[in-house]
Amino acid sequence: MKTIINKIPGILIAAVISVPAWLLGKSFPIIGSPVLGILFGMILAFWKRPVLFDDGIKYTSKKLLQYSIILLGFEMNLFNVFMVGSQTLILMCFTLAATFLTAFIVGKLLKVDSNTATLVGVGTAICGGSAIAATAPVIHADEKEVAYSISTIFLFNVIAAFLFPFLGHVLGMNDQSFGMWTGTAVNDTSSVVAAGYTFSNAAGNLAVIVKLTRTLMIVPVTLVLALYTSKKTAGGKLGSGYSIAKIFPWFVLWFVAASVLNTFVPIPQGIGSFLAQAGRFVIVMAMASIGLNTNIVKLVKSGGKPILLGAICWVVLSLTSLGVQFAILKM
Repeated sequence: MKTIINKIPGILIAAVISVPAWLLGKSFPIIGSPVLGILFGMILAFWKRPVLFDDGIKYTSKKLLQYSIILLGFEMNLFNVFMVGSQTLILMCFTLAATFLTAFIVGKLLKVDSNTATLVGVGTAICGGSAIAATAPVIHADEKEVAYSISTIFLFNVIAAFLFPFLGHVLGMNDQSFGMWTGTAVNDTSSVVAAGYTFSNAAGNLAVIVKLTRTLMIVPVTLVLALYTSKKTAGGKLGSGYSIAKIFPWFVLWFVAASVLNTFVPIPQGIGSFLAQAGRFVIVMAMASIGLNTNIVKLVKSGGKPILLGAICWVVLSLTSLGVQFAILKM
């Protein structure tokens, strides 16, 4: 009980910071609440806060972040995944592989630390802030690495929302090809919605379904990263003390369970949406907590390489999506 009480002040300050970030994010969805949360947190990091906040801030940025991912599963309808069919799955296999390979190779060339490169790659390939939030605890990323990644993804979210519809018309794309392209190559849901529906309602509808399908890739990717991280920590060897239970990201399994529940169990209307919204708010709280432990001056001084890495990954992802559509899927 004493441990729980010690965490309350830090959790509360994260919640207080998150309220204006949440409201402003609703008014400016292209920017998004998580980005505002981490920004507000970084601004308040200049305040020399009492140590009584530290336990709760750490708990929010780690454990509550994991719980928030579980809640997102309550808006995932697996029938939508089945609806988009094999074409989307083929497209995702190529785009995921290309983006992860680019993040690994270019990250090495730019000498970006491995955790940041992984988070930028995952955030670009899968679903922006949510993927970063799910991956960070699995690879033991610290606040600075998460801040770099979120900032990078945010930049290209904004660019994509304005650039993609223009490029879609220039390239003469139809609703289906543009919806597939936007759903696989734009990071955050808000930017997918903005770009997709700017092009057309039909393209927007397909883009959102593809994007939600892409979100499910969090599951296999985090499982693989958990195993890889554990082996790397152990020097590449699985000794007698190795335990799948210790490295398994259980919150991802609960995310799948929530998705299955939402798909096959008649949950009262609005409850699933409410739980998912609660999960998004907790993500904002976690981002605010990460911001509170981030030095914005150091971040600005050394953030150029992650942004360059993000740009290269994003270009490779976008071109791969187009290439697979036209060369393999013949769309």
